[in-house]
Amino acid sequence: MDLLTITLVFAAVSFVLRTGEQRQRIALLSSQLGPFKIEKLMERLHEGYQRALAETDPVRRAQIWPLQEANERELAGQFRRFAESFGQLDPASTRVNHNPLPHAHRWLPGFLAPGFDARELMRVHARGIERVVANEDQLSPSDRARTLLAEVYLMQHSCHWFCRSRSLASARLMARHKTTHAQALDTASPASRQAYGALTGMKSPQAR
Repeated sequence: MDLLTITLVFAAVSFVLRTGEQRQRIALLSSQLGPFKIEKLMERLHEGYQRALAETDPVRRAQIWPLQEANERELAGQFRRFAESFGQLDPASTRVNHNPLPHAHRWLPGFLAPGFDARELMRVHARGIERVVANEDQLSPSDRARTLLAEVYLMQHSCHWFCRSRSLASARLMARHKTTHAQALDTASPASRQAYGALTGMKSPQAR
């Protein structure tokens, strides 16, 4: 068997294994998210915030912010419960590899399959969302809204990264929200940026 044939066979097997792994992860995440209304709450907040941020009349803008409070609290509570449930999963099923080979952490030594545990990443996002909703950093309403949107965008990126890949997650973030991964990370709270970078190795431009 020549080198070209070996390469083609390896590529085909890798593709099949990678596709199977992605399907498993999509099904796993969907089953965990099923009991919650996180996606719907994120859409409501996104629409409300965009309406407020686009309002030029300060009085009208001030009237819109309080209307988002119930959705903010509900999103923070639901995502915290999701992260708690997700945290009970088998760590072998929640490993995110920087090595692109499928199931790399299962058959390669650790130094060849660096990565992180998505369970801890979801905890990072849960703490970040709760922190911004509680406004621990005493942000103005507009800055708080932008920060919370960034936390949500970053969390969506992590979900897509877990299911597919980091590059596809970044492409979806740009297509859906016209925001780069770096922009979302830079706009998230400092505590989230630090925890996210420490876990994933992905530092924001501000931290470089």
